[in-house]
Amino acid sequence: MKHVVVLIGLLVSLPTLSQENLEDLLAAGIEDAQRFATEYITPAAEGMIYNTANGWIQSAEVKKPLRFEISVVGNVSFVKDENKSFTLNTADYNNLYFRDASTVKQVATAFGENNPDIIVYAEVQDETGTFTEEVEFSLPQGLASANLDFLPTAFLQARFGVFKATELKVRYFPKIEREDVKTGLFGVGLQHEFTQWLPAESVFPVAISGLVSYNNLSGNYDFTDDSIVTGENQQFDVKQNSWLFQLQASTKLPVFNVYGGVGYVTGTSDFDVLGTYRVADGIPLVEDTSEFTDPFSVRTKVSGVKGTIGAKLKLGFFGLHADYNFSEFNTVTAGVHFGI
Repeated sequence: MKHVVVLIGLLVSLPTLSQENLEDLLAAGIEDAQRFATEYITPAAEGMIYNTANGWIQSAEVKKPLRFEISVVGNVSFVKDENKSFTLNTADYNNLYFRDASTVKQVATAFGENNPDIIVYAEVQDETGTFTEEVEFSLPQGLASANLDFLPTAFLQARFGVFKATELKVRYFPKIEREDVKTGLFGVGLQHEFTQWLPAESVFPVAISGLVSYNNLSGNYDFTDDSIVTGENQQFDVKQNSWLFQLQASTKLPVFNVYGGVGYVTGTSDFDVLGTYRVADGIPLVEDTSEFTDPFSVRTKVSGVKGTIGAKLKLGFFGLHADYNFSEFNTVTAGVHFGI
């Protein structure tokens, strides 16, 4: 398996992570594979939800009815060291062991790197249960093995004034396919400017507004392994759904403005292992079959607070913005805008 990290949500080209082999863990049985996959995937799933919660706001001032703005927005989230590894204790597993006979090691998440490779093994038996042997493989690598310590995304975004004090926002990244990996993103939001209803609204050059937005990210990696685990219709499928509730304020000057806000992020990520998988060398010691169909899923739930501070430059129909977002995954956002 080469593209778990891309599948989780990287919407830009990345070097191929050829050492990943998450599906090989099924040689240790479903329970062990799911336990490892949960620890391995969760930081990246959380990072992607926090990442895509950014970029919605460049001003607390909303567009007037029938006015619009089209933007290209990019986010770069920074990965903390604590999210690059987790403690694997073989006492928590039924049939997974380190080749060097140790019992506890720090191993890579989807953000990390095992340097050198960490070799593990599981025991399998033949179909009669008479003979037992060991199946050996390397644990999966992560983004750090490609010298990446950040999580990037990019998408198109538009905002339209729909009626007094309210604008509709839409974001989109087309579903593209790269080396059997398909990823796509869609989002929609509604922003309402409270200060437009104040009697002295035109006197004070400050806007205050609220935002509710929804993100949907989907990805699919269609593959077939032919080494330790074989099978048919093998896929990793990811679906993420998240919400952002945010209150923000900004200045309302003709050219240069500053803005900031506080928001609450909540969402879920579902990583499904689909298809038929067969352990090539026999039956895992803790299972009664060598074949698994749609063996397991990993669900990650996220909730947390984020803060934003940024600035926007507007020159006629053209604009630029940049902001910094404080959360579990701190993120820099920048965008280019065209509109009236």
